[in-house]
This record gives sequence, structure tokens and C-alpha cells, in this order.
Amino acid sequence: MPDARIALSIGDPAGIGPEIVLKTLTANAEASRRAIVVGDREPLARHAAACAIDVEIGADELRWPNGCKTPLVICNAIGNGGWRFAEASTAGGRACLAYATRAIEIAKAGHVNAVLAAPHTETSVNLVKPGFNGYPTLVAELTQTNPKRVFLMLLCREFRVLQVTLHVSLRNAIEQISTELVEAAIEVGHTSLTRFGIAQPKIAVCGLNPHAGENGLFGAEDREIIAPAITNARTRGYDVSGPLAADAAFAARRHDLYLAMYHDQGHIPVKVVAPFCSSAITVGTPVVFGTVAHGSAYDIAGQNRADHRAFANAFELLVDQFCDNRSVERRYG
Repeated sequence: MPDARIALSIGDPAGIGPEIVLKTLTANAEASRRAIVVGDREPLARHAAACAIDVEIGADELRWPNGCKTPLVICNAIGNGGWRFAEASTAGGRACLAYATRAIEIAKAGHVNAVLAAPHTETSVNLVKPGFNGYPTLVAELTQTNPKRVFLMLLCREFRVLQVTLHVSLRNAIEQISTELVEAAIEVGHTSLTRFGIAQPKIAVCGLNPHAGENGLFGAEDREIIAPAITNARTRGYDVSGPLAADAAFAARRHDLYLAMYHDQGHIPVKVVAPFCSSAITVGTPVVFGTVAHGSAYDIAGQNRADHRAFANAFELLVDQFCDNRSVERRYG
């Protein structure tokens, strides 16, 4: 399969994952030629029927009306009737986890350049894997990478945002933030952007507290934990600013990369400026793993209402950067 460069994991069967995978392949002939789909026939067939997508789902390939064929890897992770649209379930969580795991294995074996996974549902996956807090942790586990050096990076035309912490409560995020973690995030972020073709990336580190602590008036974490990490990074030659008030930093738009201390601090600006065109990649692991910045959208699952543009954009990002060796700056500069 010489043209199969990106493994597409179809995500939570009960959500919009299979729908946006199929819509991306339908709309993009390059995607249908350069992808391997990882999932099961039954959820793909149900989503295709719900969305009136013309595709023949065979035992090992998807066959499109234009003659293109997309390889299909069957995981046998879910049976008929084991799930319903818009409902969290053990069956759905097990399937979603199996699809992502198999796609990562394919990438580890060198059969694809990258993985692009449709959204998972935290509730469903936690029913079978308690403590699961997102794809980056899974990629770290399956590649035997130190999870403290694996991060999620959100990308859109306006911003690149690296999440220092991700799917944890705000209280736990504050407890997790350390000088070592912030310094590791700076290093991984710098390395990732140089890989993207940005020779000397300018990195903004957002503060944890309002006004980045206001010199200790609103909390000591920025001064005592985050600032030392920035100082250490500067001694290593990195171009780092901060800790900065997050609202002012994002408003100024003067940096190549922004480090967000907690989930909403990073996700909100990206989703405000690019609700349908943002992507997310796991950085710090040997396997290139991308996904979208939105969730499984149970409220519209199975209704042919899902917008696939973010997933299609993520596919093009991965092809541009990791298949054709073209700089990500072409799309995100």
C-alpha cells in the first residue's frame, strides 16, 4: 500500500468520529488514496447510512464511486447492537481505544507516517480504562515515552498552543505544574517548532494566575514555579517570554508558540478564532499523532450534521508536514 501514509482511527462509534472520517474521504480524493482507515465495518456502515454517504465497505477496503479504494483495517472491537448514537458505553469506549491503539501500532511498525484519530469520549473510555485523560497519555504509554515529556499542541492559522496540563481538574492542574514540567514543555515545544521549519521560535509562557500573579499579589506560583523554568530555558538559548498574562499574550499575537498552563486557557482562544479549522497533535513522542480540537458531539451524532472541516484540515496538515516534507508554515504561518 505505497500511498497509505496516514492511519485514520474512526474514534467513538457513538459520536461523530466515523461520520467526519467518511466525509473527509468523500470530499478529498487525495485523502481517499493516502489513508488507511482503522475501525470496524458496522459503525462505518451505520454512519454512512445515516449520512447518505455512497461507499461500499468491504472486508479490507472502502470502495468509492470514483474508483478510489481506501485500505481498511478491521479491529473486531464492537459487534452489532453494542452501541447507540449519542450514548456513552463500555462497548464504545473499548472500540475507540482499540482503534487508536491499532493505528499507533501500525505507525510504530513503519507502515504509515502518522496517525489521525477522530474524537474519543472520556466517559466511555474511562469505563474500560480508568484514569484515561486523553490521547497524548495513550500515545506516551504505547511508545514507552515519559508522559511528563508528552504534550498536546493545538494549531490554527492564528495560534500554536502547547498545553502544559490537559484533561484534569483545575485543582489538579495547579498541583501538577512544576518548574521541571514547564521547562520540559518549553523544550518539547521548541523542538517541535524547529521540526516545523521555524528556526528560532518565539515562545510565550502564560501565567497561571490573573495578571501572571501581579508580582505575588494574586498568587506565588508564577514567580516561584514558572519564572525559574523560563530562566533555565533562556540559559539554554531558547527565546522565551513570560510568565505573561494570558489574555494580553494571546491578544498581542507576537509569538510562534504559547504555553497554556491548563486546558481552558489554551483551548478557548483557539476555538474562538478557529472553531472549524483547528487541529491538535501530540508532541514529544516518536509516533506522530494528530486529532481535532473538538469532541464527539453527541448532540448531533448520527444526524448528518457534523462539520468535517477540522478533521480534513488536520489530515492536510499531517500530509504536508510528515508525508511530503513540506513546511507547516505553508498552512499555519
